[in-house]
Amino acid sequence: MSPSSPLWRPFTQHAVEPAPPKIVRAEGAWLETATGEKILDAISSWWVTTHGHRHPAIMAAIAEAGENLDQIIFAGLTHEPAERLARELVALAPAGLKHVFLSDSGSTAVEVALKMALGVFANRGETRTRIAVLEGGYHGDTIGTMSVGERGVFNAPYEPLLFEVERLPFPAPGREQATIDALDAAGRRGDLAAVVVEPLVLGAGGMRMYGPATLAELKRATERAGALFIADEVMTGWGRTGTLFACEQAGVAPDILCTSKGLTGGAVPLAATLATAEIFDAHYSTDRAKTFFHSSSFTANPIACAAALANIGVWRDEPVAERVAALASAQRARIGRFDGDARFANARVRGTIAAVDIVTPDAGYLAEIGPKLRAFFLGQGLLVRPLGDVVYLMPPYCVTEDELDRLYDAILEAPDALGLRP
Repeated sequence: MSPSSPLWRPFTQHAVEPAPPKIVRAEGAWLETATGEKILDAISSWWVTTHGHRHPAIMAAIAEAGENLDQIIFAGLTHEPAERLARELVALAPAGLKHVFLSDSGSTAVEVALKMALGVFANRGETRTRIAVLEGGYHGDTIGTMSVGERGVFNAPYEPLLFEVERLPFPAPGREQATIDALDAAGRRGDLAAVVVEPLVLGAGGMRMYGPATLAELKRATERAGALFIADEVMTGWGRTGTLFACEQAGVAPDILCTSKGLTGGAVPLAATLATAEIFDAHYSTDRAKTFFHSSSFTANPIACAAALANIGVWRDEPVAERVAALASAQRARIGRFDGDARFANARVRGTIAAVDIVTPDAGYLAEIGPKLRAFFLGQGLLVRPLGDVVYLMPPYCVTEDELDRLYDAILEAPDALGLRP
């Protein structure tokens, strides 16, 4: 039977999912339902809300921008919020990223990056069309980003639309060299255009983590191949891994960097793809056929750009770096609570992100344990959205120590409450 609401929700099987709570207010780390219940947002509403919901400076910037501007076509016209934002992003980003293409989502930011990379070699007359990716990665739900993501239940019906890529084994601890060797082998074939990675943490792929030294070696191997290095920092950027961008921890300057989610503090949709001058120059020509042919109706929306500028202002004016460091320290201090507990495995932390696997024979993204865990947490007033048997915490930076304790207590209680046995 069809649900009463006409809404078709993302990543939702309506035949088995209960009707969701209706949220009427959000503030800080908390959501409030229409019936007055409070829910602690432990996943930053799908990883976007960095400082907390409705940060006053960002909300004020949105309101002020709306007094003068709404959407303005960005092909042939410009406006100050976008001009300022581009300058600010270039100043904040790793060295060498000089040009900024604005779009409206993380998927689009990566799609733009793929088209930029292929365009470089096409405009130079070089036959380089192959893309290399890490096994288990996720980069979005558009056709290009599904192609470079892990194949499986997410995209199986759309297989006829997807292009083939070079898949590198995930650099698990002790097996990093196999990844580098596979990349070197792919590079020797001479047709590699780009390597796409989520730096340090594979998000939707199960919060799988690898070290900065491996990220740096991936960049060096990409250079040996003569290919472009694309850092998908849509999730990992804006402090999530402990630094503004994850690439900083490896001393890596990518050729292309994708950012979204925390770009506006999570308030409104906006994305940016940053590229080197070399990539821009490959499209710069009196030959109009070499134009970068990509657009979005809402490119550089002035209100979204104003929100992003306010977010950057928050990073500069408030002790955000200290909050990030404090949350990272608090996560590390608590992750040891899973040590020696046979119900849990592979407890891990990278910056402000913590994750642990529930030991169960019912593993994988579609494991029945996932919805059961989600319902259990929601019943305790906690928004936690496990990736199958992987429970992770990625709260906004305003979360308190007591709130974190409440989350860890609930995770430790969950297996027994659901009758799970290791």
